[in-house]
Amino acid sequence: MAPPGLTATACPVLVLGVGNLLMGDEGVGVHVLRWLERERRIAGVRLLDGGTGGVNLLAEFEGVRSIILVDATRDGSAAGTIGYRRIERVGELPRGLGAHDFGLKDLFAAAALIGRLPEIHLFTIAVEEIRPMTTELSAPVASSVPLAVLRVLELSSRLAGARPGPGTACSPGRD
Repeated sequence: MAPPGLTATACPVLVLGVGNLLMGDEGVGVHVLRWLERERRIAGVRLLDGGTGGVNLLAEFEGVRSIILVDATRDGSAAGTIGYRRIERVGELPRGLGAHDFGLKDLFAAAALIGRLPEIHLFTIAVEEIRPMTTELSAPVASSVPLAVLRVLELSSRLAGARPGPGTACSPGRD
């Protein structure tokens, strides 16, 4: 049974890992999400592999109050550096590294236009090079994944007002 105020599919917090797994470090957001899938579920938090998807993810925002977006960035920081920003406006989203950049900005702009824009929390992991046709992360980026997972777990727990526990009604199977 879903907690009061939640449907079986709606969660107030959505963790969205994005990136292209076939482009090495560019897929780090999805790698973080896969680590999170192995952790204990948090009531009110749903995990979603956004891959390189764009506007087609808009339906996933239904009933969502907060989105935690995890993505790679090439911002001049050393590879593996974890950044965090609370995004107030769609225009504050940094330029992405891959094909999903245009789609993500469109996704959040469309959500704002229809009045469905949740608050956005952005975790970035700095990368220095993109290696096509590999699913492996570079050593510095791979070593940052556990800490990124911890930070996402802490923030998602706080936003959902919950503690880790067994599966929840809004987090069935592999989201």
